[in-house]
Amino acid sequence: MYDRMQELTKEQIEKIHAASMDLLKTTGIAFNDDEALEFFKKNGQRVEGTTVFFEESDIQKALETVPERFTVHARNPENNVEVGQDDFVFAPGYGAPFVIDLDGEKREATMEDYDNFCKLIQTSKHINMNGWMMVEPSDMPHETVHLDLNLSNLLLCDKPFMGSPVSRQGALDGIEMAAIAWGGKENIMDKVVTVSLINSLSPLQFSDEMAASLIELARHGQACVIASLIMAGASGPVTLDGVLALQNAEILAGVALSQLVRPGAPVIYGSTSSAMDMKSGGLTIGAPELSKNISFVTQMARYYKLPCRSGGSLTDALTADAQAGIESALALYTAARNGVNFILHSCGILGSYIGMSYEKFIIDEELCGLIKNMFKPIQVTDDAIDIEMIKNVGIGGQYLTQPKTFKLCRTEFFMPTIMNRMNHDSWSASGKKRLDQVAYDKVSQRLATYEKPAIDPEIERQLTEFVENRKKELKQ
Repeated sequence: MYDRMQELTKEQIEKIHAASMDLLKTTGIAFNDDEALEFFKKNGQRVEGTTVFFEESDIQKALETVPERFTVHARNPENNVEVGQDDFVFAPGYGAPFVIDLDGEKREATMEDYDNFCKLIQTSKHINMNGWMMVEPSDMPHETVHLDLNLSNLLLCDKPFMGSPVSRQGALDGIEMAAIAWGGKENIMDKVVTVSLINSLSPLQFSDEMAASLIELARHGQACVIASLIMAGASGPVTLDGVLALQNAEILAGVALSQLVRPGAPVIYGSTSSAMDMKSGGLTIGAPELSKNISFVTQMARYYKLPCRSGGSLTDALTADAQAGIESALALYTAARNGVNFILHSCGILGSYIGMSYEKFIIDEELCGLIKNMFKPIQVTDDAIDIEMIKNVGIGGQYLTQPKTFKLCRTEFFMPTIMNRMNHDSWSASGKKRLDQVAYDKVSQRLATYEKPAIDPEIERQLTEFVENRKKELKQ
């Protein structure tokens, strides 16, 4: 049996690596943050203005101290997750300014929407981790909204969560709030309790907000996804080969900075680069180019012995329709199959990141369950084969009434919660509901039965007080 997904040869990977090293040495990377530039200068690197140049030895030294695997700790230790090697974590959609309703209408997201998604994540059997800015609330002041998002993450969900890399101060506020939740900053300096997304600004730049956030998060021992999102043909080369070289240079430069700040700081190698649509000029995230990039990015991360991040249930579709299902399944399956460790945007995203959909969240969540079941290995033991049972049933017998069938039928098979397995008559009698309509009903049920996870009242009081005080300071 042939696996038709291309596995890069060692020579091809080393060629991409060499091209990235050439870019880092001769063209460099712009870091628009003074403290970042000081770290590189102290390391003896050439810095011209905001442009930093790297020798291969600078990159190799950084890679030597990055952990291959680490634990992200949750408020509820039962929800801790491992990132790296053969682990994979599902995290929700990220950064959508709008909510797209069942009828396809787009509306501005609100804080209530953000809280609702936190509640859906808390009640999910398949989403391992809470996110950051699943939606951007339009009804909250921009300069303080990061405080409200962090508070909801900590109070409404006890799974691991993503941090606030909106600025240096935003990152520090998130760290302070995590410290309160864990009983003091000394309890998180050597314990990863949050993962934050640090994006390069292609081509070959890091903004001041991203560089400063990276520094503070690394300084406090918190994990960063260092990621590149290149539009092939616009912010990067038209060929995927060129994109791989460019984004690799950007990611490795970010890794190098993290290790100068704090050797051993956990990082994740990430990308959701894809092609520009040459008709509209927009980013395509449902395209096969994205899935191909996922495969190759995973191989590059493995070459450097780094955990890997990519996108998950991504689509350009504007409603939770067949196009959304096809594109999302392609990307999510590719990510899980190729060994991505941190699968962001696992559920909810529509329209090339423009919106989150409640219905698609539920549908994608079911897709995550399908994927987890697909990659659950069989053990091939004598007990599992049970040759004596097969002999006893014999020729022409049946297995339905066997004790083993009763014992294992609920755990051996995937049991869908929204996908239809009724016959046509039963489906007609139940109202002929489409999958998105079934998902819509499920959202209401989940939110109605949500229970806020337990938290020490004193910690909740301190968190709320911190947010209130910081809002006053920021508004002065």
